[in-house]
Parts: sequence; structure tokens; C-alpha cells
Amino acid sequence: MPGQSLAGGGGTGGMSAQEQAMVKNMQAAMESCPAKTVIAGGMGFALGGAFGLFMSSMSYDTPLTAQGQQLADLPIREQLRKGFKDMGSRSFSSAKNFALVGAIFSGTECCIEGFRAKNDLKNGIAAGCITGGVLGAKAGPQAAALGCAGFAAFSAAIDYYMRMPSDG
Repeated sequence: MPGQSLAGGGGTGGMSAQEQAMVKNMQAAMESCPAKTVIAGGMGFALGGAFGLFMSSMSYDTPLTAQGQQLADLPIREQLRKGFKDMGSRSFSSAKNFALVGAIFSGTECCIEGFRAKNDLKNGIAAGCITGGVLGAKAGPQAAALGCAGFAAFSAAIDYYMRMPSDG
């Protein structure tokens, strides 16, 4: 149709000047490293929270353990309160960890990509190594080296898979 463009075609698609400026600003923000870092951290927080909630709901104490026996002796309302409190704290803990990993990896990868002026597999591998090394540094140099190797290998595998040409 005249005046309309296909998605990604670069045309205005019937947008007003204000809408075009807003789209341009959003695209510029998405290309900035601080925005990518914040978005990755936020998405990591949300995903980590959901993952932590799911995993904590699967962890339950049976009356056969000492802690489970203490819990079973409480009234049902108190059992529920303790259970929900535990689920909330575990969910928040996972959310913080996922946010940290996402923010460090995304920010590092963006900085490396900007420095190298290339978008290739090496950026993700280097960012994975740095992320794993930073996260493992508190446990010592051996843990940092293993974290570097592990995150780099995982990043390489994921990046390689995501860059494979589709058959469709």
C-alpha cells in the first residue's frame, strides 16, 4: 500500500513526527550498553524470581526429618506462613543472582562488542569468561578460572546455536 512500509523496511509506516522521534529514541536506548545492562538485569530478576518460586515450591520438608517434624507440629496457619515466607526469601535470592549474572554478562558483552566493533562469537565467549571469573573470584583463583572456563563454554554453545542458520 502506498505510504505504508513493511516491518523493518525503514519507512515511517504512517507514524507522526512525535512517534518517529520516540521510536528513534527507543532504538538508540536499546543500542546503549547501560540500557542493555539494566534490561538484562531486570529480565534476569524476573526470570530468577519465577525460577526460585518454582524450585522452592518443590522443596518441602517431610515429617520424617527433624525440621519437618517441628513444622508438622505447628498449626496449619503457621505452617503456611512459614512456607510462604521461605518461598519468598528463596525466590528473592534467586532473582538477585539471576539479575547479577544477566547484568554482568550483558554489560560486558556490550562493552567488548563496542571496543572490537564486531558482533561475533568471540564477544560472547570473552564476556562469559569475564562473568564466570568475576562470580567465582570470591572463592579463589581456581574457582575464578573454572567459572571463566564454564561460562565461556556455555556462552559459546548458546551463541553458536543462536547463530546457526534456520532451515525455514
